[in-house]
Amino acid sequence: MDCSKMNTMPGQTRVFPLMIVNAPPKAGVITVTTPFDGAFIAEVETGDQRHVEKALQTACALFKNRAQWLPLHERIGILERAARIMLKEHNALSLEATLEGGKPLIDSQIEVTRAIDGLHLCIEALKSEPGHVIPMGTSEASTHRTAFTLKQPIGVVVAVSAFNHPLNLIVHQVATAVAAGCPVIVKPAEDTPLSCLRFVDILHRAGLPEGWCQSLVVQNIAIATQLVTDQRVGFFSFTGSAKVGWMLRSKLAPGVRCALEHGGAAPVIVADDADDDLALRAILRGGYYHAGQVCVSVQRVFVPQAKAYMFAKELANRASRLRVGDPTKIDTEVGPLIRHSEVLRVHEWVDEAVAAGANCLAGGQPLSASCYPCTVLLDPPHSAKVSCLEIFGPIICIYGYDRIDAAITEANSLPVAFQSAVFTKSIDTALQFYKQFDASVVMVNDHTAFRIDSMPFAGLRQSGLGVGGIPHTIADMQIEKMLVINSPEL
Repeated sequence: MDCSKMNTMPGQTRVFPLMIVNAPPKAGVITVTTPFDGAFIAEVETGDQRHVEKALQTACALFKNRAQWLPLHERIGILERAARIMLKEHNALSLEATLEGGKPLIDSQIEVTRAIDGLHLCIEALKSEPGHVIPMGTSEASTHRTAFTLKQPIGVVVAVSAFNHPLNLIVHQVATAVAAGCPVIVKPAEDTPLSCLRFVDILHRAGLPEGWCQSLVVQNIAIATQLVTDQRVGFFSFTGSAKVGWMLRSKLAPGVRCALEHGGAAPVIVADDADDDLALRAILRGGYYHAGQVCVSVQRVFVPQAKAYMFAKELANRASRLRVGDPTKIDTEVGPLIRHSEVLRVHEWVDEAVAAGANCLAGGQPLSASCYPCTVLLDPPHSAKVSCLEIFGPIICIYGYDRIDAAITEANSLPVAFQSAVFTKSIDTALQFYKQFDASVVMVNDHTAFRIDSMPFAGLRQSGLGVGGIPHTIADMQIEKMLVINSPEL
């Protein structure tokens, strides 16, 4: 691959080349624009079946030749150098992520810092996650033996990523593969490929041989499916919609392991004894961060009936004061949706809910072709799309409840389940919800979108498969290979 055309700083006319070793001529070009105002950012070369085959040939050959495997100390050194490069280029990476993804600059700066921390988490996992000693001599048949396991890469990793965290998601899917010792081919989201391509280039500059991490941008799902479902793939990592993720999983070659991260409709229950101001501040952040385009955004909030209206009204007052607009401005708190079509879809869902009886207390009308206001809906019908499907937009729904068991039942009523939250001052109430919530995580006095990159991150039911989080993903991308030694001296 020829990365000489890839400039290192935003603001210049740029063409991002195919990042495939000895790539055939490009299949085409896509233009990457800002979701806020459609301004040109860059052009990205795209690949087709030829590029898929070339990338897989390269990755598979590297994995099969065990003499070429990257030693542990080399992988650690590459990740350390990559982290230093990212720290040096922090501002440029933050701006680029903001330009292509629309996340406010202040939040993109946090994302880049998290991505750098993610590399350090990879290093820590490599230094602290050994194999295991298997007890022998516990029976007559196992005498004179010792056994232990060592970790080895699982095979070629194919990663398909989403738009909403264009750098940090790539670190979770790609840096983990590098740490595990796997050759990796990554397909970023077509809306936000630049942060991914930039990170792959950083890995190469840090000393990773090019064949160990290749990136392929494609223009249709058929090419992506060809890449994912090839029998040479050892592990498939997917972040994106449930419809696409489950479809791709159904077509994987026999024996291919996978991890799927989809979305949910995160529930929050506010108990009678909750600190309402704390709950309002957390819900405001958890629901409107990145315009609600997060798989664990606060979506459904259940509040005691006696205070539901006043709670929703205060949330609406605070939501109306959030600054929505140009994500490159440092005081912007909520940016655009990723595509204009998403603004139209979200508005259709809000209109449907209002027509069915929901009370819209804030927002409810598009601000522009790209921006939707922070919206609060009180008591939308449980059959409305905003109540039973993932909104992926800046909408929070408030529901009054009379009995706490009824609120729990409603919170658990959907086929998706991910992170959840309860606000209470009672440890007994918190533990009650921990026991009864259908969720992989229950937050107490915090919003559902809280996450650090080392913690387990798992969608249940239709929300995903497997456990994310950097150390968990590295473990998924490795096998524990056992050695058993039989010697009379043992």
